[in-house]
Amino acid sequence: MSRAQTRHPLDPLTAAEISVAVATVRAAGATPEVRDSMRFIEVGLVEPPKNVVALADAYFFPPFQPSLLPRTKGGPAIPSKLPPRQARLVVYNKKSNATSIWIVELSEVHAVTRGGHHRGKVISSTIVPNVQPPMDAVEYAECEAVVKEFPAFREAMKKRGIADMDLVMVDPWCVGYYGEADAPNRRLAKPLIFCRTESDCPMENGYARPVEGIHVLVDMQNMVVLEFEDRRLVPLPPPDPLRNYTAGETQGGVDRSDVKPIHIIQPEGPSFRVDGHFVQWQKWNFRIGFTPREGLVIYSVAYVDGSRGRRPVAHRLSFVEMVVPYGDPNDPHYRKNAFDAGEDGLGKNAHSLKKGCDCLGYIKYFDAHFTNFTGGVETIENCVCLHEEDHGILWKHQDWRTGLAEVRRSRRLTVSFICTVANYEYGFFWHFNQDGKIEAEVKLTGILSLGALQPGEVRKYGTTVAPGLYAPVHQHFFVARMDMAVDCKPGGTHNQVVEVNVIVEEPGDDNVHSNAFYAEEKLLKTELEAMRDCNPSTARHWIVRNTRAVNRTGQLTGYKLVPGSNCQRLARPEAKFLRRAAFLKHNLWVTPYSHDEKFPGGEFPNQNPGVGEGLATWVKENRPLEETDIVLWYVFGVTHVPRLEDWPVMPVEHIGFTLMPHGFFNCSPAIDVPPSLCDSDVKENGMITKPCHNGLVAKL
Repeated sequence: MSRAQTRHPLDPLTAAEISVAVATVRAAGATPEVRDSMRFIEVGLVEPPKNVVALADAYFFPPFQPSLLPRTKGGPAIPSKLPPRQARLVVYNKKSNATSIWIVELSEVHAVTRGGHHRGKVISSTIVPNVQPPMDAVEYAECEAVVKEFPAFREAMKKRGIADMDLVMVDPWCVGYYGEADAPNRRLAKPLIFCRTESDCPMENGYARPVEGIHVLVDMQNMVVLEFEDRRLVPLPPPDPLRNYTAGETQGGVDRSDVKPIHIIQPEGPSFRVDGHFVQWQKWNFRIGFTPREGLVIYSVAYVDGSRGRRPVAHRLSFVEMVVPYGDPNDPHYRKNAFDAGEDGLGKNAHSLKKGCDCLGYIKYFDAHFTNFTGGVETIENCVCLHEEDHGILWKHQDWRTGLAEVRRSRRLTVSFICTVANYEYGFFWHFNQDGKIEAEVKLTGILSLGALQPGEVRKYGTTVAPGLYAPVHQHFFVARMDMAVDCKPGGTHNQVVEVNVIVEEPGDDNVHSNAFYAEEKLLKTELEAMRDCNPSTARHWIVRNTRAVNRTGQLTGYKLVPGSNCQRLARPEAKFLRRAAFLKHNLWVTPYSHDEKFPGGEFPNQNPGVGEGLATWVKENRPLEETDIVLWYVFGVTHVPRLEDWPVMPVEHIGFTLMPHGFFNCSPAIDVPPSLCDSDVKENGMITKPCHNGLVAKL
């Protein structure tokens, strides 16, 4: 059969496809002036309807699954080709301050042809009024240069003893929305200022010396300083020998010398198989995607379960938003509530991973392609890491009568990427386990965002980490969007959500020993019922069940969402940033699938008043959930009260949640994991090699 493209409908756009999309939109500009003013914020794949994905998986791409399509009388009618791929472009016009969304159809795209790239076809072009799209790295660099050249700013820095502008760091931050002055009719930024001590030290931590008391407002459309005020003179924190993140020895200490190398090797290669972006490992299979906003996306997650064949679990998994609100009411910290996905883009801020540092073992890397501000294509090599990890003991039992013990060692497949947003690093991980669990994990690290203190000043809203330097308390919140498909074909509508709480039995005839407790289930029938919060005191969790599939005991099959460590937002309900982040009001939201409902704060949270859009608005329809195509939105976070030990580098902090089979399998999927080989130690070149990783050999 022929097909309109050789790439799967869910594969990320290639560099050539992005070039075609940009060239097509630029050529469609009405005048040369319009074309020259186009700035390309984001170019991403238009994800096709689920029936198109099912068709592609059934007949056009391996592993070929005709059972995905509904049966029809006389057999399914098979189209001769798939529809062409499409790109969606968010374009900012620097002259008119207008934001538009373009849909471009891509024909078969080749990297180079005699006449240049094939041109696509514009399907639609829509102006989106009263919004500001995400900021771009090019704008940030231009903003820094404009501020450094502003005479009043240079004079203010001289008052602080700084004449060399090469030492100055200007971090543009989106202004958020606090009133009409922040309305999106202007593209605005309020930079934070920092200052290094040495111009020739590339590893110096410039965030160690914040410059406080300077107010700057920049028009990012025209790149001019609109407002400048030197409000108060706060001395720069003195240079601290511990300020940098170079090795300890360079700071007068002694580096640890007793750490020996650990080498993770797989002499027979990895257990996973990769065909393009399609991954198979153990009994799991899924597709890897990547977007400029979300970064890593996992599609079409399924488990191959013996005679039951391929059993879907989820159609799409990703992290769609994050918010970082600070708890210091003083200027400028009260404005720190960055929407790092919606205002910047997690994918666009990702970076290249290095073997032996970010990932260990046998690695499969995936590159990511993006457009830059002017429409050129940039590639982040080794952006996504796929590898296997030894994960400790999966199961163990020793019979006390016989003394015989059996250990089955756990292996998991990890897909990850890491991004840097100003001072913070975020690592996003999806772990697929042999017992059917999917673990979502975020690792937070990097550098604290700091404030300067007057001599002798102490603030209760943070931790003093060095003379004249303090770290404000703050929170990090992440939103995972999970388009579930438990035992459902693509687009199936046979899922429901049940909340489970453990109830302590009241004293009485049913609890004469006062020890009784039991799990109580409640069906979440509508969107408003499904606005829920974590409750560790009742071991609260939620189960996505298929209303038509049963296990061997007659129970409905399901997957449960088990919260990890979490927190509630601490800002009062009237906090202005919560108008844009109303989704922080609850830990769990459930909606029926809608193609246009992807981002919980709306698509354009930058300078957005936060009225009438996003997750908190969608659920007001109170749509039924008893049997539908379910989407889970899980909000989880951490409250960070900085420690002295978080300075000058912040060790990794882990938070996340687990999707766990619950009545999905007829017995433990770990039963067929082979016993470990830990009983036999083999000496090799004077070292003991323990083959206890099911093929992952650790040389110690």
